[in-house]
Amino acid sequence: MVKKKRETTKRDSTRPRMSEMPKRKCKLCEDQVQVDYKQPELLRRFITERGKIVGRHSSGACAKHQREITRAIKRARIMLLVR
Repeated sequence: MVKKKRETTKRDSTRPRMSEMPKRKCKLCEDQVQVDYKQPELLRRFITERGKIVGRHSSGACAKHQREITRAIKRARIMLLVR
């Protein structure tokens, strides 16, 4: 039983490597925004049309702010500020 060698392909030199790409900054950290359940305009940016909370990868928030956003959205849902 002979294993076939994989064909190696050249990497597309126009596309940058992940290690070379600049890291995205958390917009909430940059603007020093306090996340609060009483700010439905801010929270709507992190909710889909169906009412689901957008994840960190899509929202661009850091872990700390994503936890605060999630907590604030859940509190705002209870008080019917956000649907």
